[in-house]
Amino acid sequence: MTEYRSKITQLKQAVLQGGLLSKPEAMELIEAPLDELCAAANEIREFFCGNQFDLCTIINGKSGQCTEDCKYCAQSVWYTTTAQSYPLLSEEKLVEQAHYHDSKGVPRYSIVTSGRSLSQQEVDQACASVARIRQETNLSVCVSFGLLQQEQFRQLKEAGVSRIHNNLESSRRYFPQVCTTHSYDEKIATIRAAQQAGLTVCSGGIVGLGETMEDRLDLAFTLRDLGIGSVPINVLNPIAGTPYAHNQPLRNEEVCRIVAIFRFILPTAFIRLAG
Repeated sequence: MTEYRSKITQLKQAVLQGGLLSKPEAMELIEAPLDELCAAANEIREFFCGNQFDLCTIINGKSGQCTEDCKYCAQSVWYTTTAQSYPLLSEEKLVEQAHYHDSKGVPRYSIVTSGRSLSQQEVDQACASVARIRQETNLSVCVSFGLLQQEQFRQLKEAGVSRIHNNLESSRRYFPQVCTTHSYDEKIATIRAAQQAGLTVCSGGIVGLGETMEDRLDLAFTLRDLGIGSVPINVLNPIAGTPYAHNQPLRNEEVCRIVAIFRFILPTAFIRLAG
């Protein structure tokens, strides 16, 4: 136990001095005492991020009928669930909801759509909505529109989008167990296309899919290599009708350990918690 405490202190000091953890060092934290690990992670957070709390809200801008087979998702046509299906919401509806969230003091509004990617016509429609939201509210706008091309990302940026969301979901090794209709490389290419278009990127994953702790760490290192500064850690909520319907929910202690180790690996990132 004393050895673990010494290792936590050593790695914490290295991070506070601007160092980056290696994978073998991060792996050592998997068995470290949880209380000491979380306390050290909190020191890292306070040092790099202060006590700032960043919040965003999402709207399900297009629902259901998704061709992709992501095994956690109720909106996939591959599974029988109770999820609603509807086309891309109208400009009026998206702007109306933006005004509501702006009035509540939410700083960032994210439009999330189902499907592999939006069509060009849908991108054009979304751009008109975003332009109005930016003109009429104080909200920053983030969108999750799937595997778009760099020119489409440029178009969205010109309309007022500042950030793209595109989760990697898990490690490269485990991703084929999560989805087979698109690849890890396609996701990474999409992230890089958005970055090249001048957009920041929000990307993280889901824990509780059946992956190992090493898979979770590998995800964190991939995000670090990609320069991602906004990292959602989603905890799987098993949905009836999906292949993960009977997955055992993670214990709070395991979620805390995951978040703490992510903080060691990604000391300056905004780590966002979601279900």
